[in-house]
Amino acid sequence: MESSLLCCETDKELRAELDPVLLQSMVLEKLLTAQERYTPTPTYFQCVQREMHPYMRKMLTSWMLEVCEDLRCGEEVFPLAVNCLDRFLSLVPIEKRQLQLLGATCLLLASKLKESEGITTKSLCMYSDYSFTETEVQSMELLVLNKLKWDIVAVTPKDFLPYFMAMMRLPAEKVEQVKKHTETFIALCTTDCTFIALPPSLVAAASLAAAVTGLRSENLGIVYSSLTTTNYLAQAIRCDPNILRICQEQIEASLGSNLQQAERNQAPVSKTMDQIERASTPIDVLDFDI
Repeated sequence: MESSLLCCETDKELRAELDPVLLQSMVLEKLLTAQERYTPTPTYFQCVQREMHPYMRKMLTSWMLEVCEDLRCGEEVFPLAVNCLDRFLSLVPIEKRQLQLLGATCLLLASKLKESEGITTKSLCMYSDYSFTETEVQSMELLVLNKLKWDIVAVTPKDFLPYFMAMMRLPAEKVEQVKKHTETFIALCTTDCTFIALPPSLVAAASLAAAVTGLRSENLGIVYSSLTTTNYLAQAIRCDPNILRICQEQIEASLGSNLQQAERNQAPVSKTMDQIERASTPIDVLDFDI
């Protein structure tokens, strides 16, 4: 008797689900210990780089975020790529003309680690309008790996988010909404030089606190206040609650600054604060012209 195999095609990329056992283990403690190892030097603009300025980094990381969104990369790719970028810039002076090449190379490395099908060098060249060649990307890839001693599996804010989300005990129907809002804030922090030297756990916790505050506790079906959320997250990352609140305020100020910049530039689509709170994907941040 002949048997037939049924192959079901789907447009949606399948990704592994989080293991609930790991969310209850000591992994969070390990992440908190390891994060200091991957923190870039915040003064590299003054001490290492001669041609690069903070606004150039913002332009570069915004382009990297656009590429990730256009290629539908996983949420882990962008923060990991920017971590590699900052750590490399903390060590090696680079010419202005090489910045986009470096950003593309970091995207390539991060996608190889986090995606089942990594970004191709051909695609990166195309997104740069062919300002560099595939051979140059491959050469830069070796340079970055050597300078970072092949240690590129860094801890990023995205790594902490599943643990913090599990701790919040949100209603099941609200989890995805809060997660998307938090990822938007994390993407915003990743493009902003203000947050370069902050521990990833602090950025993740402050982003989640900002998301809960913006969405309002009563709308999320949780009984505790935003202040309680902040204190709870601060305890989880062994941080002073006041420091976490300051970081949360910086995130909200950064968002406000980008909104004002968008208005000054007469962005084609203006968004109110309520519309921002309803943002559904991290790439919505790009609408604010970061």
